[in-house]
Amino acid sequence: MNKKRPVNLDLRTIKQPLPAITSILHRATGVALFVAAAFMLYALGLSLESEAGFNEAVEMFENGFFAKLIAWGCVSALLYHFFAGIKHLVMDFGHCEELESGRKAAKATLVVSVVAILLAGVWIW
Repeated sequence: MNKKRPVNLDLRTIKQPLPAITSILHRATGVALFVAAAFMLYALGLSLESEAGFNEAVEMFENGFFAKLIAWGCVSALLYHFFAGIKHLVMDFGHCEELESGRKAAKATLVVSVVAILLAGVWIW
């Protein structure tokens, strides 16, 4: 074994291909959804507590900038995770596994996700 081979441990200089980036983002949005579940469970609990709690939750989502931002973040993570999950399912069935078709599928995933996230932003705000 050649012990003099170069080793690059600087993550800033490693160039990842686009399909790898979309896969990493899919995992990251999964973690974000797990964390976002706490906020959504809080809002659900507040709304089911009483009529006053429901009105407070409605007020929070209608007029609260921070609540809308968190809600948009949750919906954005959900949309990206959904579309990337569909891409992964298609790949599990043996399609888009080649280099060029994988790049096209990654680009399509990003484009569809960005459009859906922007539309969700318009809907939420």
